[in-house]
Amino acid sequence: MNWYLGRLGQYAIVLVAALTLNFFLPRAMPGNPLQFLAGEDVGLLSPEQIAQVQARYGLDKPLWQQYLRYLGSIFTGNWGFSYQAGLPVIETILTRLPWTLLLVGTSLLVASLFGVLFGAIASWYRGGSFDTSSLVGSILFDSLPTFWLGMMLIAIFAVELRWFPIFGAVTPWGPKSGWPYIWDILRHLVLPATTLTLATLSGTYLVMRYSMLDVLGQDYIRTARSKGVQERQVLLKHAVRNALLPVSTVIFLNLGFLVGGATVIETVFSYPGIGTLLFQAVINRDYPVLQGAFLVLTISVIVANIMSDATYPLLDPRVRKGAS
Repeated sequence: MNWYLGRLGQYAIVLVAALTLNFFLPRAMPGNPLQFLAGEDVGLLSPEQIAQVQARYGLDKPLWQQYLRYLGSIFTGNWGFSYQAGLPVIETILTRLPWTLLLVGTSLLVASLFGVLFGAIASWYRGGSFDTSSLVGSILFDSLPTFWLGMMLIAIFAVELRWFPIFGAVTPWGPKSGWPYIWDILRHLVLPATTLTLATLSGTYLVMRYSMLDVLGQDYIRTARSKGVQERQVLLKHAVRNALLPVSTVIFLNLGFLVGGATVIETVFSYPGIGTLLFQAVINRDYPVLQGAFLVLTISVIVANIMSDATYPLLDPRVRKGAS
C-alpha cells in the first residue's frame, strides 16, 4: 500500500508540473488571440474597446492571477469557453473525445494482438524466413513518417481504388442511426486506424520478440523441455506468459501516448478527434481549448502509467515482494 501511495504522490507532482507548463506554453507562442476574439478589424478598435474584450475573457489580469484562476477552474470543472466557437471547453472536448478513443482503442487492440503474436512466432522460429522478413518489415514501418504513410493509404485506397472515404468520421449526408450508420463509421475508421496500427505495431513486436528471446534462454525453459513437456506448453505456458511482462508496460504506455500521438493522423484524415481540435486551437491561439486538450492528453498519459504500475505487480510476484 505504501508503494502505491508513493507512486501516486509522484504522479501528483508530475500533474502539477504539467498543469503549469500547460498554462504558460500557449502564452509563450507568437501571436495574439485578440484578432480571433474581436475579428479581423481588431486594429480599428479603440484602446477602450480592446480593454473591454480583454476584460471579458480575463486577459487583462496579471499572469499570476490568470494562473491561479486557471488552477481553480481545473478542479471546479469550469474550463472556460472557446474563443473561436464560443462553446464551453468541456462540451467541445467531450464531443471530440469519443472519436479519438475509438481510433486509439481500435489501433491499440489490433497492434497489441498482432505485435504479441508476430513477436512470439518470430522468436520461436528465430533465424527463419518469417523472423527475418517480419523484423525487416517492422523496422521499415517504424522508420516511415506517419503523415506520409497516411497520405499513401489515402492515395491508394481512397483516391485510386475508392474503397474507403478520404476524410471525416461519418458521411455528412449519410445515415444517422442503425447498422448503416455503424457501417459508415467503420468505413471511415479503416484508413486512420490502419495508419496508427502500422505506426504502433513495430514497437510491440520488437519488445515481444526480444523479450521472448531472453525468456527462451532461461534455465526453467530448458528444465521444462528436459522433463518432456510438450513444445506447445513450453511456448504458451512458460515462454509467452513470462515474456508478456515488459510488453504489458509498453501497451499501457502506448495507450497514453497514442491519445496525443494521433494528432498527426487525425489532421491528415480530418478525423474529428482531440488531435484535430488541438491543431485548430494552436492555429487560432484558442487558449482555453489548448489548455483543456493538453490537460486531457496529460491525464491520459498519467492514468496509463498508473495502470501500468498497478498491474505490473499483479503479473510479477517479484515486484510485489520488492515493493513490500
